[in-house]
Amino acid sequence: MTCGLNLSDTVIGDSCAFLPHLLFLLYTMVVGDIATGTDLVIVGAGPAGYVAAIRAGQLDLDVTLVEREHYGGVCLNHGCIPSKALISATDVAQEAKEGESIGVHAEPVIDMSQMVSWKDGVVDRLTSGVEQLCKANGVNLLEGTGEFADENTLRLLHDGEGQGAETIEFEQAIIATGSRPMEIPGFDFADDPVLDSRQALALDFVPKELVIIGAGYIGMELAGVLAKAGSKVHVLEMEDQILPGYTEDLVRPVKRRADRLGIEFHLETTATGWTAEDDGVVVEAESIDDGEITTLAAENVLVAVGREPITDTVNLEAIGIETDERGFIPTDEQMRTELDHIFAIGDVAGEPMLAHKGSAEGIVAAEVAAGEPAAADYQAIPAAVFTDPEIATVGMTETEAAEAGFDPVVGQFPFTASGRALAANHSDGFVRIVADEASGFVLGGQIVGPEASELIAELGLAVEMGARLEDIAGTVHTHPTLAEAVMEAAEHALGKAIHTLNR
Repeated sequence: MTCGLNLSDTVIGDSCAFLPHLLFLLYTMVVGDIATGTDLVIVGAGPAGYVAAIRAGQLDLDVTLVEREHYGGVCLNHGCIPSKALISATDVAQEAKEGESIGVHAEPVIDMSQMVSWKDGVVDRLTSGVEQLCKANGVNLLEGTGEFADENTLRLLHDGEGQGAETIEFEQAIIATGSRPMEIPGFDFADDPVLDSRQALALDFVPKELVIIGAGYIGMELAGVLAKAGSKVHVLEMEDQILPGYTEDLVRPVKRRADRLGIEFHLETTATGWTAEDDGVVVEAESIDDGEITTLAAENVLVAVGREPITDTVNLEAIGIETDERGFIPTDEQMRTELDHIFAIGDVAGEPMLAHKGSAEGIVAAEVAAGEPAAADYQAIPAAVFTDPEIATVGMTETEAAEAGFDPVVGQFPFTASGRALAANHSDGFVRIVADEASGFVLGGQIVGPEASELIAELGLAVEMGARLEDIAGTVHTHPTLAEAVMEAAEHALGKAIHTLNR
């Protein structure tokens, strides 16, 4: 490497004047510390951060996006996308296996290594697309760990010995560092038999037996994948039902299906420890009710008890921002922290920890940073669990509507009365719609059944736009489709149901 200077041509007097510049240049060459400036720096390129970066670029801000690992964050690389890819793949095998009732006879063989390779290809295509979109919108991409030095300076630390660091001077900043799996005492992710969700999604073999700690959405989605792939799955859950937080009638079809898949549940039970054996582990579990001890032998144990925000990497102390008791960064409706020029979005900004919620917050933060009048609105944020069958919700439940002062009216339509659901051989579950009886305004909805994650969008739009029951009931839906169930639920709430008995 040369700096392009011929020092032999420099006279002594001139070299003294040039010495500070020479020292700075040599320091930059050796240490790699350079200073740049930007309108907006974003720390974290997950679904919150990269969306914010693209939107800010569209609004003509000079944007610098910092990512220490993979563009797309956990969602694209180790969460939402790879898990849904494996869910889709194992669903294909399970449907073939269970197709005798409709005249399909097959004995599918799962090649887990090939399946994971295909999954990785899906991930690579999407993450490279994110990088290309960012560049096309003028976003400057930098790799490394970003930490604040002060309220207008970010240090970018590069991995690797001798890689040095960069200093980024910014006018505004967005913290979008995401979340990570929570550990529990006695179960260290560094131990080979103990898996987090990221490691479970990268398995290139099917464990003969697996213990999953936690029956939330992550635990239940992966339980379904691995059971369909051929594992004997045991699930431990502290609460008295799987998928805590969802009503029992939504959970019931999922539990019924899981039982048929051979998943064994241990409710109101905690995992207290594990010991290694030649061919795996033995997990010790204790009943919360009576203290009875159960031991479960397996090849691996997956800990899926939830996620925690990542705020310890950005040096919040340097800018005086404190987290709340759960580790989240408090924000206002414009996603501003206690410092007006610094925003927080996505998982670090609080519940619900959902990718699409983070993306919506990213758009808000970018528009506010660009001087636009934007604010976050959470009344129509949907949630979905990609179990078998799926669960999806948006807005208020009947109980929440009553507590908010409404006089709720509820309409419900079972998939057992849906021609399309029956023809697809997936008729478990129902669509429920909640509205205000006096005005007819749709307040929310809950779905359990086939394609619930897709169908919930219609109810989400209804809540967002202030639609009435009559608007949904009066919209002619294609026949035969699953979406007709949403129309039928609205008709049921109005007492005008055709294909189910009126209340």
